[in-house]
Amino acid sequence: MKNTLNLKVLAVAAILGTGLLLSGCKSAPELTAAQAQALIQAKYDAAPAVGANITVNDLGIQQGFTAKYWTRTKVLPNKYWAEFTLTADGKKAIKLPKGGDVIEWQPSSATDKSYSVLVVSAATNHLKARDVKDPQDDVGGTKSVVFSEAVSLDGVPAALADIAHNPGNKLSTKKTATFVVDGGAWKLQSIN
Repeated sequence: MKNTLNLKVLAVAAILGTGLLLSGCKSAPELTAAQAQALIQAKYDAAPAVGANITVNDLGIQQGFTAKYWTRTKVLPNKYWAEFTLTADGKKAIKLPKGGDVIEWQPSSATDKSYSVLVVSAATNHLKARDVKDPQDDVGGTKSVVFSEAVSLDGVPAALADIAHNPGNKLSTKKTATFVVDGGAWKLQSIN
């Protein structure tokens, strides 16, 4: 009888101890898509602003010529290779990745419409987090969010923005952000 009474007392103590332990544990705070977007955007805004990489294809080289961003200064003997020199307006709108002010246009043939060169907008911006989906629970108490990482064309002249919308340019990429609880609040852990 004494053993049964001791077991009951231990059982009640165990149940009360478990209840106290569980009531002392805090659950993770809620993470909404809007909060996730704000955390991602804060990370992008903390990084240095960069120019947008813009692929200039055959149509783009013609649009840039029409917009007076460059002029053809040299045609090579095969008649389809050329050199385009940036104008004063072109130097204000773009930078060349290798520096200088000459675009070397060297397609594989006169009918090659897939050839392209890369230019970088002189206007610099921060990436933008868009189309943020609802957070999903992951293992280990983390959450992940799928979103679109978008290039901002704010401050880019209209003609250059048109070139940026030509085929071959990728202005947004699907990414996944992972969040962890740190000090009772959600914190951005990584973006992949």
